[in-house]
Amino acid sequence: MSQQFPPFSLPVAVPQGETIEERVLTSDDLKGKISVVFFYPKDATSGCTIEVCGFRDLYSEFQKLGVDVIGVSRDGISAHKKFIQNQNLPYPLLSDKERVLIEGLNLLVNKTMYGKPVTGVLRNTFVLDKGGKVIKVFEKVTPLGHAQEVLDFVRAL
Repeated sequence: MSQQFPPFSLPVAVPQGETIEERVLTSDDLKGKISVVFFYPKDATSGCTIEVCGFRDLYSEFQKLGVDVIGVSRDGISAHKKFIQNQNLPYPLLSDKERVLIEGLNLLVNKTMYGKPVTGVLRNTFVLDKGGKVIKVFEKVTPLGHAQEVLDFVRAL
């Protein structure tokens, strides 16, 4: 697998010490270092909280390797800011409300929740090389232990 990650320019909530800034992140910003971009369905839900906290708890290990970590969901910046604050996340959360990346990576799926049809986002993680090419995709991940699985992969690079 060495497809190019889709080009994007999207709003992102970035923790900066005690504050959380809103910026725009582009695909070009990911070039020059290895990046882990993980997609999750919704801020402040149980599985998503487990997943983001897993990356939070191992974030310093990713940093030691020079690896960026970015979470992505369809939530807006205000929800992301609250989620970052409530879970003390040290890494940015990208807002893909227009589903630019989600649809570009075929991560939108129709499913049934509580007997009702809903459109959801697949929980997938992409590891990108320094040129922005996808070198690994973790599909339909289980939140618990996933960050460690990704860390083990990037350590082996």
